[in-house]
Parts: sequence; C-alpha cells; structure tokens
Amino acid sequence: MVLVSSSPTPDPQPLPQRALETTAERPWPLRLLSAKMADYIGKMAPVWVEGQIVEANRRSGMSFFTLRDTAADMSLRLTAFSEVLDRVTAPLTPGTHVVVHAKPAFYAKRGDLSLQARDIRPVGLGELLARIEQLRRVLAAEGLFDVSRKRPLPFLPACVGLVCGREAKAMDDVLVNARERFPEVRFEVRQVAVQGVKAVSEVSRAITELDADPAVDVIVVTRGGGSVEDLLPFSNEALVRVVAGCTTPIVSAIGHETDAPLLDLVADYRASTPTDAAKRVVPDVVAERQGLGVARRRLEHALGARLRAEQDRLTALRSRPVMANPIVMITAREEALAREVRTMRTSLDNRLERAALGVASLATQVRALSPASTLQRGYAVLRTTEGHVVRDAAEVEAGQALEAVVAEGRFAVAVAPRVPGTPEITPNSD
Repeated sequence: MVLVSSSPTPDPQPLPQRALETTAERPWPLRLLSAKMADYIGKMAPVWVEGQIVEANRRSGMSFFTLRDTAADMSLRLTAFSEVLDRVTAPLTPGTHVVVHAKPAFYAKRGDLSLQARDIRPVGLGELLARIEQLRRVLAAEGLFDVSRKRPLPFLPACVGLVCGREAKAMDDVLVNARERFPEVRFEVRQVAVQGVKAVSEVSRAITELDADPAVDVIVVTRGGGSVEDLLPFSNEALVRVVAGCTTPIVSAIGHETDAPLLDLVADYRASTPTDAAKRVVPDVVAERQGLGVARRRLEHALGARLRAEQDRLTALRSRPVMANPIVMITAREEALAREVRTMRTSLDNRLERAALGVASLATQVRALSPASTLQRGYAVLRTTEGHVVRDAAEVEAGQALEAVVAEGRFAVAVAPRVPGTPEITPNSD
C-alpha cells in the first residue's frame, strides 16, 4: 500500500523585481538580467553621436560598421539598413568621421550593445577644421599654449626620444641629419601608427614612455606631410593633453610648413620639417668647434691686448722720477714743509711786531692819563686817615691830620687855621 501525502508542495519564492533586492540566496538568472537590460536600453530615445568609422562590412540588406571614439579607446557596433545608406552622399570608408542619429539596442542572447542608425552624415573637411578651431580656442583659454609654459631645449642632449611612423622617411631624415651634426647622439626610437584609428593611442603611449625615461633629454614627434584627415590625430584633445603634461621638452615636426596641427601649439618647439627638428635638437659639432676656435682666438687677442696695456702702464710707472729715486717724493714734501714753516714764522713775527707797537702806544696813552704823571708835575693828593681823597676845603677842619701823596712819596700834614684876610685857593686850570 502506497501512502500519498495530502499536503501541497510549497511554491518557490518569487524572484526579486529590482537589482537592489537580489542576494546570494536569491540571484537573478542571466537571462533575466539580459532581458531587463534590453528593456531598459530599448526605452532610450534616439541620440546623435559622433565617431570615426574604423571597419565597414556592407551587405545587400544591412551593413555593419564599427564606430570609434577618437579621444578614447572604445568603440561600438553600428548597423544601418540599405535605405539609410542610400541617403549618404559620401562613401563610408575606414577613417571617415561621421555624425549618426541612432537608437541604442541590446541583444539579450549575445549580450551585445549596438547602435541602429537612422541617419548618417559624414563630417566634411570644413566642419573638421571648424571643430579643430573650436578645440584650439578651448585649450588656449586653459593656458596650454602659453609661451610661459614652453621649456628650453637642452643644448647638448645625450639621448633623444623619437616618435615616428614605422619605416617612415621622416625617421631617416631625423636620424641621418642629427648624426651628421653630432655623431655621438643616442636615440630612443618608438615606431608607431601616425595616422588612422590607432594613431592617438600609440603616439600617446610612446610619448608617455619616453617622458618617464630619465635618460631621454628631449622628445621629437614627427611624421611626413599628408592631408588634413591624415594629420587629425595630432589635433586630438587627448594627445594634446598628454604632451601638455610631459616634463621632458617636446619638439613637434608634423607635416610641412603650411600644416598646423594643435600639437605644434602645445609643443615646446615647432619644427617646420623633420630635418629642421634634427637641426634644432642637436648642435653642429663642426660649427661649434669653429665657433670655439674663433672664441678662443678672440679671447687670446683680448687677453694679449690687456697684458700689453698693463705692461705699458707698469713701464710708464717705473719710468717716473719717484720710482727711479723714491727719496725725491720725500725731498719735495720736505722743501714744501720748510717753505710753509718760513712763511708761518714771518707771518707770526709781523703779527707780534704789530702787537708790540700797539702795546707801546697804549702804554704811552696810559702814562699820559695816569695820576702819577700829574704828580710828576708837582701836584699832590691829600687823603684823610681813612683814605678818602680831599676834594673840597670844607671837608677838613683846622688841626685835622692829612696825608699828602707826591710823585716821589708821601708825608703827613696838618690843616692850619685859616688866617683872616688870606684869599681862597681856586683850582688850577692845569
């Protein structure tokens, strides 16, 4: 007898509806993820995108292209129906720059993201040049082309980094001309693609490698001439910024004199041709030796002329009397000093004589005005015992003792009584 359970089998748990709800225990199947991605991308609106065709596979009903971003190492598959291609006026060959109006599509089975083109418009030369000019203005506003950022090139580089095309004539121009001028120079050569879809990435990588090498003193980026489309990689923003970030001086030798990619503006030196670049990065040994010889002869001539001038000056100094007989200088100074002493003594004697005459004159005047002179003429000075000079008879009395001072001494006198009838003595006019 078989027993059958009557309890129902439990239903499996439902799958998470959102990606944030998934866990290790409740994951999404890969098919569900692909389906949700296809659904999400399918809701996106058509968009205009720009790129470069690097691969084309045209068929009767539908054609397949690879569209690449020129500033980044990435690409997407582009599909286009015949009616879309029939409206394109220019051939879509590898290297053509296009603007595409396309709708993103995701193929869930293959996990493939692509673009379905609705309109394809090749970018003409005029539009390319306009975009380069717009990029030039943007980079100039950032200061990438300022003269203050330019670094001087080394005078005598030991090692030169060279970025050039594979087996290109421009490489031979640089190597041959540089070694003719300076045979000892050493080169680090990086042969890369200088046009096409890989040019930007390979040239940028080569410049970065050479810039990181401490032995490299200067880097030359060169290629021969070409059309504007061929030189477009050297106006690429990513490449220009790589060069702007280098610490090693960069020489740009792209195309011919009339070509002007943006690399010329950001480089430290712009050479018109690869040959000009070779002449700029290394000196001409023959010319430098000749210049050194000329400089040496000029130095010898200048030094000889200076020595002769100094010798003539020394001879002139030695021929002077003071050098022949050094005592002459002392004798001359001694004679001058003696003259000065004599002059000083004469002046002093004259001054003393004049002073003596003045003193004698003053003495005569003093003697003439002196009271002693008056006394010499017979006059006397009467003084009281207290020393007061008697000037009036009324100042003394009869019998008062006085002192008489005469020219040759003094003596005592007494005032006699006045005799009646005796006239008064009046002062002598003398």
